[in-house]
Amino acid sequence: SGNSSISFTSNIDSTYPIYKFEFINVHPASNDITFQFQCDTGTNTNYNQTITSTTFRATLGEGDSSPGLSYLSGADQANGTGYQLLAGSVGSDSDQSLSGDLYVYNPSSSTFVKHFLANVNSSAHSDRTNLNVTAGYINTATAITRFDFKFSSGNVDSGLIKLYGIKGS
Repeated sequence: SGNSSISFTSNIDSTYPIYKFEFINVHPASNDITFQFQCDTGTNTNYNQTITSTTFRATLGEGDSSPGLSYLSGADQANGTGYQLLAGSVGSDSDQSLSGDLYVYNPSSSTFVKHFLANVNSSAHSDRTNLNVTAGYINTATAITRFDFKFSSGNVDSGLIKLYGIKGS
């Protein structure tokens, strides 16, 4: 808690073909903000790799009100270098947080782009649940070795982010 970002700067290598980040009850210090990630290569810490992505959201209000499904064009990147949205409108009430996962495929490849898929459910500041599904690729043939997660404003108040390596078949 109290960190502006959470960085993973080791243990992402060619040991596993798939890496999974798991977000468990990550709670922001600020209200109505986004949760996002970016990555980098080698010892770089600029976190500005080129990303192409798309995002959609399923939403439902408390009391089973106003269900919806929408494409979030504002969360897309087309060879962008900004942080990629994983969850939007996250609330800071004591009963609000986000949980989910991000899979990254072959981050150590020196030939291909690195595909990713995220499913993140959050409690929004407007007392809604939002499921964001984001997919895309990191457009580099250089190995990705670092990931950074942060909220668009303020600190991470509490929660866990875990990293797993997954063996292929």
